[in-house]
Amino acid sequence: MMQMSKGRLLKHEPLAKYTSWRVGGPADQLYIPQDRQDLVDFIKTLPDSEPVFWMGLGSNLLVRDGGIRGTVINTKSRLKEMGLTHDGSVYVEAGVPCAHVARFCGERGLIGAEFLAGIPGTMGGALKMNAGAFDGETWAIVSSVDMLDRSGKVTQRKPLDFKISYRSVMGFENEWFLSCLLTLQQGDTTDSQQKIKGLLEKRGATQPTNQPSCGSVFKNPQGDYAARLIEQTGLKGYAIGGACVSEKHANFIVNTGNATATDIEALIHYVQDKVEQQHGVVLQTEVCMVGVAI
Repeated sequence: MMQMSKGRLLKHEPLAKYTSWRVGGPADQLYIPQDRQDLVDFIKTLPDSEPVFWMGLGSNLLVRDGGIRGTVINTKSRLKEMGLTHDGSVYVEAGVPCAHVARFCGERGLIGAEFLAGIPGTMGGALKMNAGAFDGETWAIVSSVDMLDRSGKVTQRKPLDFKISYRSVMGFENEWFLSCLLTLQQGDTTDSQQKIKGLLEKRGATQPTNQPSCGSVFKNPQGDYAARLIEQTGLKGYAIGGACVSEKHANFIVNTGNATATDIEALIHYVQDKVEQQHGVVLQTEVCMVGVAI
């Protein structure tokens, strides 16, 4: 382990312990920043040619068994500042878990962020993919974002600067989300807290929250549900190696204990092939698959 800046720089660090699926090969190097300014300072030290990959809670992410070339920046338990601004907006840094944002807003009488309780990732990941749950979407409540480029420059941008759609945010590919401002309405916190409680109970009842998974694997096709199509194809419980289509929710693939990333990716493609054969629908992946296969 090398010391650099104020954070921690780890060489050839296995990524399985950083992902919610508990799989993934090593990163050439993994940087864990101390805070936002430390991260800005560290980014400035990297060569322009260095690939950079960001990781929060490691959900919605499949890291292949060969790992990731370049530098991985891990914001889990870092970039964790959150608070109310003078105009009543909510400032949230990229490393804050979405569930914490939902709770923070609910406790302060702000409504509209309840759906974040159902997203098992960080705010940075939610911004990157316009994450959603229970009929809510991240960018519907975002008023601005701070973005970091390779030179260490921070720029504030507005939602209109991006092309935003279902589970997709396009624009500024060489910049990364540092933080955001959320604009929410004042409302009855009792209702808000009850809504969060209900959403979490629903999630626990319908999703395999006690097994390693990445959350939903596939995007819902327009007017339909990926889980319905997979279940109708008879794939609940189907396994390749240690990867298995959840019996509880067909749009989840769980690691039953000894899965490799290769097992999971093979099962993803198998499900896509079978659903297309039976229903004529090509399921698009919601999960981000990165790194080098072995």
